[in-house]
Amino acid sequence: LVWIGPRIMQPNDDEAKGVGMWWQMPQGGIDEGENLHSAALRELAEETGVTSAEIIAESPRWYQYDLPAHLMGISWKGRWRGQTQKWFAIRFTGKDSEIDISGIGHKAEFDDWRWAGMDDVAELIVPFKRPVYDQVIADFRHLGA
Repeated sequence: LVWIGPRIMQPNDDEAKGVGMWWQMPQGGIDEGENLHSAALRELAEETGVTSAEIIAESPRWYQYDLPAHLMGISWKGRWRGQTQKWFAIRFTGKDSEIDISGIGHKAEFDDWRWAGMDDVAELIVPFKRPVYDQVIADFRHLGA
């Protein structure tokens, strides 16, 4: 199973305009001087409260997406046109009661969460990110067998 949550969308969130609620897996940036594994576990903890976790696989490649034309120059204050991402499969070794989406010292990013099957995830993702999710799921499919 895969942890997903719907992003908290603000009324002025350009990604949300006219599209409803979209789910995503935890993700985030890499701080200066931080290694990829530490960044993945830090972002997981910040967004979900989960610290009982271990990295079990790293994606074999980097994935990239561009924002759709109507969001170019608007999202992320116009500083970027898309993202390049590295993904990790992380095993949760705790209990569901550990999950805390309140933000833990940071702005909360999710207002709900659930476990979902790998095959159910992509259809819940904002459409312009689905090709990346399809690739990530394909690259990690062997872990769900």
